[in-house]
Amino acid sequence: MIFDGSPHCQEAYDYAVDVVSGKIPNCVDVINACQRFITDLERDEFKYAFAPHLGERAVKFIETLPHTKGKWAAKGMCLKLEPWQKFIVVNLFGWVDSSNMMRRFREAYVAVPRKNGKSALAAGICLYMLVADSENGSEVYCGATNEKQSLEVFKPAKMMAQKRPDLCSFYDVEVNARNLAITSDGSKFEPVIGNPGDGASPHLWVVDEYHEHPDSSQVDTALTGMGAREQPMLLMITTAGTDTSSPCYDKHRELQKILNNTIQGDDVERIFGIMYGVDVDDDWMDVGVLRKANPNYGVSVNDEYLRTQQASAIRNSKNQNKFLIKHLNKWVNAKEAWLTAKAWSDCGDESLDEGDFCDIQMVAALDLASKRDICSFIRVYYEDKDDGRHYYVFGHHFLPDSRIQDDDANNSYSSWVIDGYLTVSGENETDLDDVEDYVSDFLHVGNVREVTYDPWKATQMAQRLEKSGAEVVEFRQNAQMMSPAMDEVEAAIYSGRLHHDGCPVLTWMAGNTVAKPYKTDFKTPTKEKQHQKIDGIVALIMGIGRAMYDHSPDESVYDDRGVREL
Repeated sequence: MIFDGSPHCQEAYDYAVDVVSGKIPNCVDVINACQRFITDLERDEFKYAFAPHLGERAVKFIETLPHTKGKWAAKGMCLKLEPWQKFIVVNLFGWVDSSNMMRRFREAYVAVPRKNGKSALAAGICLYMLVADSENGSEVYCGATNEKQSLEVFKPAKMMAQKRPDLCSFYDVEVNARNLAITSDGSKFEPVIGNPGDGASPHLWVVDEYHEHPDSSQVDTALTGMGAREQPMLLMITTAGTDTSSPCYDKHRELQKILNNTIQGDDVERIFGIMYGVDVDDDWMDVGVLRKANPNYGVSVNDEYLRTQQASAIRNSKNQNKFLIKHLNKWVNAKEAWLTAKAWSDCGDESLDEGDFCDIQMVAALDLASKRDICSFIRVYYEDKDDGRHYYVFGHHFLPDSRIQDDDANNSYSSWVIDGYLTVSGENETDLDDVEDYVSDFLHVGNVREVTYDPWKATQMAQRLEKSGAEVVEFRQNAQMMSPAMDEVEAAIYSGRLHHDGCPVLTWMAGNTVAKPYKTDFKTPTKEKQHQKIDGIVALIMGIGRAMYDHSPDESVYDDRGVREL
């Protein structure tokens, strides 16, 4: 794609192409962010359009601002954004709603290791949105958990303004000790510490080092205060951290799912994210990961410095976590997803038609969860081929109306209902009669070998299904039962023997599932957060746990492995 007359946008696009092609090594999160940009530019009938002149204008403004630290400041040089920084800026300011030309992205999450110039970039964005974004009475805030951190963005912005008296004069900016102000229209830029309470009407709110925030109060205040603005922005900038129960880690995981298309929706289209770092399989002791994780490698972050920090972490384990967090942007103590998004996606085939498999054997699996949670019904069809047993997976899910209306845990619920993947069942609790009716319909179609269920929640339904003629088999969700089945699911996925129809609910749940070790040889599926549902994947594991062997319904599937069914 050629952006005539917009060299900065062209450079950003070329950067994205080079990242996706592998010419510039980067982690999968950055590759996905770049691919999203390229894909969006090529989408037909897309609600949003890219306006190069707006992205160009923002970059040009920021590059008129002076450096405030180091050798470049000593020489009186202005900022020169690197291609990765231009990529961020042109995305934030170049994308607009086609219907009104208002900015597309209302939230942005930028995670990058230390010393890569994120504070200077954020300072430039703050000044742009204070004076040059055509917003009367603009309010710009930089929020942090303590005074020192609150100045990390405000202080360089203030120094930039002080070094540009011509800019201050042109825009009528008054530089004060604790804020920058435009008295003619009431615009201001100031730091904020802790929970600021209500009352602000931010045009831009920068949350600095979000991983240090104990809760989401500052983000919540920013979002609720933006209602009166036409095109406000919440910008979260951070490195990684250690607290995987923090709102920052929640946002990090959300952005990963947005970037790999696990979750979708119009609100998702308005969130920008890019996270620099390393991949799960990278060797952190390899010097090559330093360049991969640090986009300003050799520019604002010295290669010798990084090598020294890496060597120190290798020699002394006490320095390891600090190095991983600050210089490789890796969350420490974070549980990795059981299945990679790519592996699961590679097994997907939206052209699969369940009706084509009615002549081969099928095991149906039920995970009923709680009455306020998602209930999942999974069908696993299976047949043997030269390379082993193949599984064809289809499913459906149920949730009460009140949970869908609240929509606080996952804002894709409503769209999944519309698309037919999720059924509204009951008002405040799932109507299990609906689930039972749905299951019963499948007992009379095709070659159903059995229905497997967790006896903790589905015993009564199982008894009724058995009376109707179905073969029903308990599958207790303990480590001895789940672990061998999980092993087979993994093996089938990575060998191409598992096939699913691309159901977005099951894809979302696959991304939520982590493997919890149990003693030495076993594991069970679990989740990190209450709202991260995995019921469909649990049912899938149960179904494959029964389908992986030919056996009589009265015989434990684990008899020939020496494992007693508990």
